[in-house]
Amino acid sequence: MRWGLLVPIEGFALIDHADLVRALPDLGYSDLWSAESNGTDAFTPLTLASMWDPTLRLGTAIVPVFTRGPALIAMSAAAMAAAAPGRFVLGLGASSPAIVHDWNGMDFIDPWRRTRDTLRFVRHALAGERIDGDFESFSIRRFKLENPPRSPPPILLAALRPGMLRLAGREADGAILNWLSPGDVATCRAELGNPAAEVVVRICICPTEDADYARRIGRFQLSTYMSVPAYAAHQDWLGRGEAFRPMADLWAAGDRKGANAAIPDKVVDELFVHGSPESCRERLQGYADAGVTSALIALFPPPGLDGDRRTLLSILAALGPHA
Repeated sequence: MRWGLLVPIEGFALIDHADLVRALPDLGYSDLWSAESNGTDAFTPLTLASMWDPTLRLGTAIVPVFTRGPALIAMSAAAMAAAAPGRFVLGLGASSPAIVHDWNGMDFIDPWRRTRDTLRFVRHALAGERIDGDFESFSIRRFKLENPPRSPPPILLAALRPGMLRLAGREADGAILNWLSPGDVATCRAELGNPAAEVVVRICICPTEDADYARRIGRFQLSTYMSVPAYAAHQDWLGRGEAFRPMADLWAAGDRKGANAAIPDKVVDELFVHGSPESCRERLQGYADAGVTSALIALFPPPGLDGDRRTLLSILAALGPHA
């Protein structure tokens, strides 16, 4: 399993990640990934990282298919492929109504078709083809990349349920998964239907033995995500629908505090990794044993970290494959 880290890390300025990025390969990390919601955009951290280290694989997890036009996504991907030849992976996804509509003022309509059409467009564009025609969710007229990459990057799709998983296995190079336990991996892999597909899993980790602190963060993260219909349906499909029902009812009633508290410890512990760095490392190995090909660590700093890079590097060393 490849070991990856999601950046930027809370409490550390983006520009202060340089020493951290340079240290990762010696700790056994092979990948650096970025995301896009309401912090940094997906590409800027990777652009900086491409100059800070010449070896790490760089990936987006994910770029929303609604908030940029298809041509702009293709241009950004081509630029990253040129900045890090052979080391860039484009992760695309539908995102959520909050990010697309509420924050960006765009319509969130038929996310499966929009994701499929964007995947197809970007695939053709990165191959240097001229695109002129109608897709189901948009139309493109006479577009061709000026500088297509010599080696087009792999494209992965964020996928939660069977329809998107099958699309990822059929037309993309793999899937990016979120909020699942090692025991859920086989269910998702079965829907991919492609044993050669890459399986990247975002794994939320808070390396602390203060279980109350970690569960408080985990509950907040879970209630925020599970208020999104697609994520709620994802957990329902995985068999946790009833466990999340009280949370959903309280959230719908406007009781955010009560919704957080209603998530059972068992569910938090299944989906949000916490404990000593060594025990978290054992949980990561469980994902590898389940068939995950790339672990994407979303690190939630433990109490007292306060921007201490030395302590952060020590934690990452304990979590990494060389531990």
